[in-house]
Amino acid sequence: MRNWHTMARPMRLLALALAAPLVLAACSTENSGGGTDSAAGGAATSDGDLDFAVVTHGSAGDAFWDVVQNGAEAAGEDLGVGVDYQSDGDPQRQSQLIEAAVNQDVDGIVVSMANPDALQDSITAAVDAGIPVVTINSGADRSAEFGAIGHVGQDETIAGIGAGQRLAADGAQNVLCVVHEAGNIGLEQRCAGASQGLGTDVRLLQVDINDLQSAQSTITSQLQSDDSIDAVLTLNSAVAPIAASAASDAGADVEIATFDLNGDVISAIQDGTVAFAVDQQQFEQGYLPIVMLQLYAENLNTVGGGQPVLTGPGIVDPSNVDAIADLAAEGTR
Repeated sequence: MRNWHTMARPMRLLALALAAPLVLAACSTENSGGGTDSAAGGAATSDGDLDFAVVTHGSAGDAFWDVVQNGAEAAGEDLGVGVDYQSDGDPQRQSQLIEAAVNQDVDGIVVSMANPDALQDSITAAVDAGIPVVTINSGADRSAEFGAIGHVGQDETIAGIGAGQRLAADGAQNVLCVVHEAGNIGLEQRCAGASQGLGTDVRLLQVDINDLQSAQSTITSQLQSDDSIDAVLTLNSAVAPIAASAASDAGADVEIATFDLNGDVISAIQDGTVAFAVDQQQFEQGYLPIVMLQLYAENLNTVGGGQPVLTGPGIVDPSNVDAIADLAAEGTR
């Protein structure tokens, strides 16, 4: 783990920048987004000993969620609050982790909602117990319904539009959008947004991220059977390299673009194999909710006015990839 003291001053400046407009826009208890009961029970003045729980649906060792964890823990160190980060890809287990945090009477909970229905009861229980909740990454459309005081993440449709616009600017006309997880509404929104930004419908191709070898073969076959495809958009950083390999196998001259970053994608952008990545800047998804919970605990501030706080899309391409690579090595991108 990096020495977060090297990041303390810029992160404190970020926290202050976020806090300044909020003081001007401070809401009443009833308008806090968590309901009157939640505000009355969970927003007592802090004595400096705040403890927050972060419960995500990521897996341990996942490059994306490791950066989210780094962000949350950096915020805890910068702000002098306790942060307990836990993750589990099983919705039932994730719900149990939320319930455990409620039983520990934490001062706030951050939770990602890939499966909102599975988490509704546990999140509602937290709100009913007077514990403020901030949702992150996914489930933005259900966040306020569940009583959360805010949401931090990327709007998948807006991000998809950004990707489609960039592909259009690069001259792409017939784009293959590779969906790696069946039934994931966020992935469908990314492809739909890409169609909007591109100005024409993208073509969907279903693969299984749990079998990357088969996924590569499927992409190769699609490119071999249709030489009008001029770009492939993947929705996961692990799928991007195999899409590039598939294009090579098929002898296809296509542009490869992706959502999300990892070391392989950064290297592929540097060597020209991947044109660009849509970066949702997940460090912010860990860092900003801790700031929001502290502001709420100490000053009843809320952020976003009922709308999500967007962390993307940001575009990583040859113009900025070297600087991003240095930050990624530090665990912040």
